[in-house]
Amino acid sequence: MFDPRRPADYAALQRADSQYAPLLSAIDPDLGRFRQRGGKLIQYHGWNDQLISAENSIAYYESVRAMSEGNKARALHNVQEFYRLYMVPGLFHCGGGTGPNVFDLQTALERWVEQQEAPDAVVATHVTNRVVDRSRPLCPYPSTAIYKGNGDTNDAASFECRDVKQPAK
Repeated sequence: MFDPRRPADYAALQRADSQYAPLLSAIDPDLGRFRQRGGKLIQYHGWNDQLISAENSIAYYESVRAMSEGNKARALHNVQEFYRLYMVPGLFHCGGGTGPNVFDLQTALERWVEQQEAPDAVVATHVTNRVVDRSRPLCPYPSTAIYKGNGDTNDAASFECRDVKQPAK
């Protein structure tokens, strides 16, 4: 049984990491060549992911943003021209959960690449017994879905994407 507290096991882990991390780890924030080739990236992460902390995706996004030039607002704009992160409330690891966990980011990516329509809010739904019982907009990070103050709280139309640090419109 593997135990990283044992010196031999820890050494084996270090060897494996040095050999395979360059191929398997996706932590390099320099996406410059990807962007220059016209690449578009959509990433999503569930807030209730029980295997990988949602904060990891936010940290990666912020590291890409930090590499962008300009002030903080300009850096966000630069990054959002090719990379969008969607944080999904209630989503477990890659699916399921109590939140809106049915959504189509593939079509959003295709429109972005083929028609230059950058995705803003993407509607996600929750289904119980084959019936949609809740919908929410998934907003590109750092924005989040904020209830407008009126309307059905189970309807995406009752929410708007906004940076929680910005005042309401």
